[in-house]
Amino acid sequence: MYLPEFASCLRCLKPWRNAHALTVCQEHEADVCFSISLDATRLQEDQKVKSVNGILATGLAIMLGYVLGELVRKLGLPRVSGYIVAGLLLNPGITGFVSSGFVDSMGTTTDFSLAILTFAIGGTLAFGPLKELGKKIIFIAVGEAQLSAFLVMVGCLVTLPFLLPEAGGFWRTIAPLAVLLGALASPTDPSATLAVVRQYKAKGMVTFSIMASAALDDALGILNYSLGIVVALVLITHHVGGVGTILEPLIAIGGALGLGVVSGLAFRFAPQWLRGENDGLHIALLLGILGLCYGVSALLDLDQLLATMAMGMTVVNTSRQQERHHVFHLLEESIEPIVFIVFFTVSGMLLDVAVLVQYMPVVLVFVFFRSIGKLVGANVGARLGKASRSVRRYAGWGLIPQGGIVIGLALLAQQEPALAPISHILLNVIIGATVIHELIGPLTAKLAIMKSGEATR
Repeated sequence: MYLPEFASCLRCLKPWRNAHALTVCQEHEADVCFSISLDATRLQEDQKVKSVNGILATGLAIMLGYVLGELVRKLGLPRVSGYIVAGLLLNPGITGFVSSGFVDSMGTTTDFSLAILTFAIGGTLAFGPLKELGKKIIFIAVGEAQLSAFLVMVGCLVTLPFLLPEAGGFWRTIAPLAVLLGALASPTDPSATLAVVRQYKAKGMVTFSIMASAALDDALGILNYSLGIVVALVLITHHVGGVGTILEPLIAIGGALGLGVVSGLAFRFAPQWLRGENDGLHIALLLGILGLCYGVSALLDLDQLLATMAMGMTVVNTSRQQERHHVFHLLEESIEPIVFIVFFTVSGMLLDVAVLVQYMPVVLVFVFFRSIGKLVGANVGARLGKASRSVRRYAGWGLIPQGGIVIGLALLAQQEPALAPISHILLNVIIGATVIHELIGPLTAKLAIMKSGEATR
């Protein structure tokens, strides 16, 4: 940088030779150096205050989530409902107690929480019950996933021209949007149901059917979405893509399952010296491999949730009965409670109320037709699979929650330039629907567990 040979002192305005890149004379140079040092100290203090505020916000979120969770439990509601309400109370767009920057910085925390939750869900899929209910589970998963996708697509094709009259032409905007919304109706977010299952210690055919169906319909949802993207692009661009467009989701699913199996085997058959001297170190090894599984799958553009779910399924089916219960019992008792609090409280903080209000009519159409599809589809699938009466009546109620993977899929649509006219609407509707699903989902899951008589407390 060019510096003039002579300059005027900022303090006394006397000219002097600029030898130290400071525009002050030698008489006042010490004062300026002290001032610079003081400014640096103040900057460090400001940064420290920001760090403390971040820690304070974290403590506030955990404490408020915990307190409200226990309060709603006293009222007979699932704890997760209290966690979400706590998040809404701390939401930057509602109360402003915490900054949006803090909420944005929680991305890694929510990702790791999802990894733990999906691993635990995979741990519920032991081969023994799957062999007994295999055909029934497949019928239930296909029925609820595909019927909800179909009903949402048809419902949107009929209603969107009236709800979004200025969105554009039918074939270039309404039809592609309806196809993608239908595809995104398939996946279920089982984390809310898992939280309710853990709270009430639920066990039985209805509980297992819900968790297994939720695991399978995520895979079906990814396939539906990938095919929906192809159809939407054809409707908008009038150009048919190659075979690679269809093979890509199959490769992503297969790769995620393979990575999950390898990660599960790595944990199960780790050398004795790596397993640690106590339970805490054993859990540390599990969380480390779990983070690697989730992170590598993201790096390779595979489905992270399927990978971690496959890891849990591998661990539960390659472990001896005693070890199996010990590993997942440790996770359930020591890790999952704080994960549930953090994940669902942060989810409440992420909800955009303005988006919910703006697209409320479309959101209600999506939620209504998806809920009908889940309930009717699960019932029909259970009947075709000759499942028990309680599974037919109540399994669908545990498949209402949605979030996590479906938001990620909606975000992927924004990376496709040709979908720019509809990707913003798609994302906002999905986020708005997540608000409703995350609030009513725990209540419907509790209804399913209580009515089926599988809650043990």
